[in-house]
Amino acid sequence: MILKKLSIINYKNIQETSIEWSPKMNCLVGHNGVGKTNILDAIYYLSFCRSISNPIDSQLIRHDEQFFMVEGEYETDDGQPELVSCGMKRGTKKHFKRNKKEYRRLAEHIGLIPIIFVSPSDTLLIEGQSEERRRFMDMVISQYDRQYMDALVRYNKALQQRNTLLKMEEEPDPALLDIWEEQMSLEGERIFAARQTFVTEFVDVFQHYHSTISSSKEEVGLCYTSHCQRGPLLEVIRRDRAKDRIVGYSLHGVHRDDLEFTISGHPLKKEGSQGQNKTFAIALKLAQFDFLKRTASQTTPLLLLDDIFDKLDSERVERIVDIVLGDDFGQTFITDTDRGHLDRILRNYTYDYRIFEVENGNIKRLCSNGM
Repeated sequence: MILKKLSIINYKNIQETSIEWSPKMNCLVGHNGVGKTNILDAIYYLSFCRSISNPIDSQLIRHDEQFFMVEGEYETDDGQPELVSCGMKRGTKKHFKRNKKEYRRLAEHIGLIPIIFVSPSDTLLIEGQSEERRRFMDMVISQYDRQYMDALVRYNKALQQRNTLLKMEEEPDPALLDIWEEQMSLEGERIFAARQTFVTEFVDVFQHYHSTISSSKEEVGLCYTSHCQRGPLLEVIRRDRAKDRIVGYSLHGVHRDDLEFTISGHPLKKEGSQGQNKTFAIALKLAQFDFLKRTASQTTPLLLLDDIFDKLDSERVERIVDIVLGDDFGQTFITDTDRGHLDRILRNYTYDYRIFEVENGNIKRLCSNGM
């Protein structure tokens, strides 16, 4: 997939702009806080129907304005045009359209434009709670398996209903608990199977990219853990119903799944340096790209790299650029505060690229190569 043109009106700090992109490499330069990330966020919005940083759509509208609009003109891997747009007025719901036809359900859109967003916050995958790592798995799987997303919705509804019963002052109806536990176990087993298959196939791809970036200097691993590995999920959930009743929520289920990250056989969270953590996170995202390219309707994802080179030595930066400029990757968007940094990186490459300057939400094309 290639984003040929992006048009934005009143999105965050961007008043109005229309940008024609290189099909290979696009660089956005400017100081912190001028709007570089907001442009990437608008691209992300057109893939996932939401901002990566703010779940409240009304807060995306530029201050003192009454609406926002984002529109992308795409070209698929087989040369077919796609027009995706979203608009929203204050006090009303957003309208999301594909080729000028509005979606009935936003879930129908997820997966059409696969996208990988790499940012400094990705180290939360390592340093944060298990919720971050479950979200990572869910984000990948839901882009190629629509039934997975439906199973997640049904599981979370059953979990919420069970937790409501567990919090009741009076003793909850055992028959109602049975119903929601059966629903949790049914959907949970499906979610577990999908996550287990994903991780099994994903590990080798991840280790390949990490080895390339680090020159095989570090031995890393990841392992999926789940309560489903203890036996049938229904039995696991019901085994501690009394304890759940005491604490007022469900202690067991796939909502407690996790990915364990290791370096040299030890927990990465405890042993990894800032550079090692960042390398690990970037390798995860590049492997995610590779995985989605092979599974999400055979569509090449867009790659967004937001200020990722800090804390990395020059050798690792060059290897990352070598990877994303290779034939296995498609259209890439990079932000950086240092124009000279990008010039040094790109001067040895003959691939087509464009460099844009961003200042206070305004975008100006500075130079290009190949077009």
